[in-house]
Amino acid sequence: MNMPSSPQSGAGYAGGSPVPLGALVPLTRPGWTEAGRQLLAGLELAVDEVNAAGGIGGRPLELLVRDTAADPGRAEAAVEELAGLGVAAVAGEYHSVVARAAAVRAEALGVPFLCSSAVLDALTEEPAAWVARLAPAQSHGWRSYAGFLLAAGHRRIAVARQASLYWETGTRILRDHVGRRGGTVTELDADALTPGELCDALAEDGATALLLLAGTPEPAVPLVRAVRADRRLDEVLIGAPAGQPEFPGWLAALGADGAGVPFLRYLPERPGSRAVRVGEALRARLGEEPSFVAYEGWDTVAFLAEALRTYGTGRADVARAWEDGAVAGSRGEIRFSRVAGIGVRQWAWPPVQVADRDPAEPGRFRVLHQG
Repeated sequence: MNMPSSPQSGAGYAGGSPVPLGALVPLTRPGWTEAGRQLLAGLELAVDEVNAAGGIGGRPLELLVRDTAADPGRAEAAVEELAGLGVAAVAGEYHSVVARAAAVRAEALGVPFLCSSAVLDALTEEPAAWVARLAPAQSHGWRSYAGFLLAAGHRRIAVARQASLYWETGTRILRDHVGRRGGTVTELDADALTPGELCDALAEDGATALLLLAGTPEPAVPLVRAVRADRRLDEVLIGAPAGQPEFPGWLAALGADGAGVPFLRYLPERPGSRAVRVGEALRARLGEEPSFVAYEGWDTVAFLAEALRTYGTGRADVARAWEDGAVAGSRGEIRFSRVAGIGVRQWAWPPVQVADRDPAEPGRFRVLHQG
């Protein structure tokens, strides 16, 4: 799917051709399309705002959108295509394994890639010169989530896990962090067990928390329904560190059963004036409450636009901003640095919080823990 985003009509420009930016977004299944739509809304809003303010030195930004559909091969092909089209940089992507493929290809081609939302620590195996990331590394966010569970008294934790590098890495992070504090993590195969069989295994294990390391709506939604209906598991906390409950589809599918499920999101506890303004614009564009993913999209373009204005529109110019640039984003000052164990330049760190949907009012979020 090729979707150029035209410069906003009516804006005044000094002249010159558009400055093209590539965007990788999951817009069709099996990609998480809700996240993709939110990410794209943030990217497009920021591009519209840049163009309404006169663009980059009088040249409009043009967003060239490519649908990855959660397919690493499609992402690699898109990066190659966008490089051939002369983009100044590539932005976006939500799925970690897909972003990893895109990052490796961008590094090989010498194309700046600013990853918006993917959190897998090893986005590249070797230190990268052309890749930076806005989202916090998985180890950082998920350790905060594990700390929240431990502080709430959960020492015996089960995970319903599907097979993927992302879920496997998350399980390892949880096990290491919880294990060092005397807790245990039991793995239940979400691909092999039916919801009823998983409930039986959970009841036998005696875990006080079940974490859904699985896709949505399948198999996460049926698992939540099964656990909520099983009286043996009334005291079991259901958690979803990957953030599934934040999206409207979760509430539409589960209603009150989807409340009280803690998840990670990357928003400040007290948003500043810029976050409030951006949130209002995103809400109007989406017709629903924006998730942290939409803010990540806006912040991505905000940083790239400032890099293009300050350093130039060449690819090497953009990559220089990874080292020296600092931009006021919607969630704080964005500045990249080298972090031990992470190959790309990293914003260390965006705000991290654990939140859930209020059981008394499932349309409202509660902040349970600030990382």
